[in-house]
Amino acid sequence: MINEAALLESRTLREGVSDRTDVLDRVKALSLLPDGMHVTTAMVATYFQVGVKAIESLVLDHREELEASGYRVLAGTELTSFKEVSGIQSHARALALYARRTVLNVAMLLRDSKVARQVRTYLLDTEYAARTHPVDNFVHTPSPDLFADLDEHIDGRIAHVLGKTVVPVLNALIESAGEQRRDLVSAREDIRRAQRKLAQHEQRLHRLDRVQAQRPLAGVMASMDAMTWREFEHHIAGLLRRDGCTDVQVHGGSGDRGADITAYTADGRRLVVQCKNFAPYRSVWSGEMQKFVGTKTLHRADVAVYVATCPFSREALDIAVQVGVTAVHRGLLEAWSAGAVLQVLR
Repeated sequence: MINEAALLESRTLREGVSDRTDVLDRVKALSLLPDGMHVTTAMVATYFQVGVKAIESLVLDHREELEASGYRVLAGTELTSFKEVSGIQSHARALALYARRTVLNVAMLLRDSKVARQVRTYLLDTEYAARTHPVDNFVHTPSPDLFADLDEHIDGRIAHVLGKTVVPVLNALIESAGEQRRDLVSAREDIRRAQRKLAQHEQRLHRLDRVQAQRPLAGVMASMDAMTWREFEHHIAGLLRRDGCTDVQVHGGSGDRGADITAYTADGRRLVVQCKNFAPYRSVWSGEMQKFVGTKTLHRADVAVYVATCPFSREALDIAVQVGVTAVHRGLLEAWSAGAVLQVLR
């Protein structure tokens, strides 16, 4: 079994596990640039909770290895083109970019970072399980217990994201935004209450993780992110048919009166679906949700589902709850695509 010391010292061992970038998000959410593929030196330092100089020193010592895993420095016309394509705003004359593989490479080299050690521990555990667990080619039919546990799995992931990203951001905003302090404090307390409520699912989450270990979901979302909007709509239509819906029709484009898909649920209710294949860093805002509420009324739908490959803003979720729209965010979409059934379709 590979140990941490060997991983720190051996480039060959590091290269052998360099494709397991999914462990980064399992330890802590990794924010990406608007292009959805890269991060900057400052973003890497923030992720590992170290200073920028620590990352720059690491690059200086291991530049060749990091370049092999995707590290590069843009300047001149290449930098200008990247800014235009990605939408990033920067006045720097050069910009260092790290791919996800490069960030994982940094985690395997960075000694004085608690987050980096957690990534290495998770990586080694995952690698050990992959080496020792027998390959099972049997097609499993998920049990009802697994479907029941998916809600707890998602709740646990939400609690992790809230604790690692949202709460720290709100804390920082509270320190700098005087006139909005009262609203931010209230929002922070709401999130903390949600964290306490979700904490009870942690033990069940660990059990579900072990069950799901042989069927990782990272590739599910990666494939959907690569789809065109038309392919994404047909993918959702396929999920509806799988879950018993009938007369599933994909509309899309002009003339659809706001409905990408219409169908009937297994028990005969009229269903209307909106599909948005957005970048992961984007959000569905309240105005977009309000527009779909009008679509639900226009189609006289009994069931309305808004499916997106990104999160929903808090205001959009509040509107969805008030009018009975089911908001399927990125995490829930991942579980649905992997075999879970939406509660509203049961």
